[in-house]
Amino acid sequence: MSTDPMVEAFEAQRDRLRAVAYRMLGSHADAEDVVQEAWLRLSRQDPATIHNLGGWLTTVVGRISLDVLRARQARPETALPEFVVTLDDSPAPDDDAALADSVGLALLVVLESLGPSERLAFVLHDLFAVPFDEIGQILGRSTAATKMLASRARRKVRSSEPPAGAGREQQGVVRAFLAAARGGDFEALLRVLDPEVKLTVDTPGGPVVVLGATKVAAGAQLAAGAATNGRLALVNGRPAVVSWRPDGTAAAMLVFTVVDRRITEIQGVADPAKLTKLGLSGV
Repeated sequence: MSTDPMVEAFEAQRDRLRAVAYRMLGSHADAEDVVQEAWLRLSRQDPATIHNLGGWLTTVVGRISLDVLRARQARPETALPEFVVTLDDSPAPDDDAALADSVGLALLVVLESLGPSERLAFVLHDLFAVPFDEIGQILGRSTAATKMLASRARRKVRSSEPPAGAGREQQGVVRAFLAAARGGDFEALLRVLDPEVKLTVDTPGGPVVVLGATKVAAGAQLAAGAATNGRLALVNGRPAVVSWRPDGTAAAMLVFTVVDRRITEIQGVADPAKLTKLGLSGV
């Protein structure tokens, strides 16, 4: 039984297209949806009009991903792009192998800070070697303008790359935060919090935002009981704390951004449905 040549040609491109979409969107599920949509568009296309299938599919995946990113920008979410959690087992989370495994996830987190056009230009050119003129056609911009977008994105990515040893240093700051919260030590909490720290917690009723070191430290004092059950982790390459209920289910997760040995942002999840999807269980 013969296979449709178009199907074979698409399947040969599927893994690369999925990789492009994943780096654009930071979500395996969204990447799969984009690749499926690309196939539907290809199936409606006259093959005779496509002279470079790989380039045509990359353009389609890029355009669909760009639409998804722009829609996200119009409806900002509080959660990280996709949670990948590594709990603090022996060896400790500052183990070199654990940090190395998180590098790709950390890049996805950095890419979230880019605008949709910047992200497209950076991902397609720097990660997949797509020529600037082809990227410009997707964006509706000149080749020169597209180069400038990629250059700006590249500078942002490089400025966000932590120096060697920064992972261990950041985890040390989070350990100090956790110890201070467990002990109800308000002054110690203030020492590790940036004065303008922002805490955002994703709850079943919607996001809750707390601004400023004094308010965040007061909240941490009140949550000392939860901190006692907290366990250090890495989430998408960032230091984090997961707290547990007595029955062993995850109660909350806090993901930290540390700059110059101060916590500048905390992203939390306290939505039971979202925590269940992580598949975490206490020990």
